[in-house]
Amino acid sequence: MATLLHIDSSVVPGEASSSRSVTAAFRRTWEEQHPEGAVIYRDLAADPVPHITADAWSAGYAAPSERTPEQSTAFAARVTLIEELEQADAVLIGAPMYNFSIPSTLKAWLDSVLLLGRTAGEAPSAQGTPVVVVASRGGSYAPGTPRAGYEFVQNYLEAVLNRTLGLDLDFIVLELTMAPRNPAMSELIPLYEASRKRAFEDATTKAKELAQRLTA
Repeated sequence: MATLLHIDSSVVPGEASSSRSVTAAFRRTWEEQHPEGAVIYRDLAADPVPHITADAWSAGYAAPSERTPEQSTAFAARVTLIEELEQADAVLIGAPMYNFSIPSTLKAWLDSVLLLGRTAGEAPSAQGTPVVVVASRGGSYAPGTPRAGYEFVQNYLEAVLNRTLGLDLDFIVLELTMAPRNPAMSELIPLYEASRKRAFEDATTKAKELAQRLTA
């Protein structure tokens, strides 16, 4: 029985959110392939993970017997998130671009699950777990575009999820989402529609591929 850890971070609810719409399509396909499987769902906009505190951070470097009550409580919350990542057979993350980077709520989750000596270091505890990130953005930040140098979503998540946590990272990118709502971008609507269509196709394809990979 496979377990999917599904994380959404868009502040926009439901299908009005581009990233949530695509992660929902991925999850539907995943559940069709794994009717007996489990899904751990975290909506970081509706139920935010607390930003890292001194107690939560320092507890990771202190022996359990030496932690203060405040450290123990804060660290227990981190362990819950870490264990969800460790027990997942696959991870799905919705990561819209806000001001050229990821939502602060997603950063807070990453700060909690990144623990040197456990999830990070020489032998990361979730190493090799496949993770699919749905990266949505209002414009285009692809290589060769005028704003390519402002792309701090994929670059950052590659460093953290792949090179630090050791996850097997794949991206689905949905761009130009502002085109239908911004008159100045109206000529880009066909490119947006093509990107959206491709993102939904990728979500279905990658969900099926992961299902087959995990049941092989």
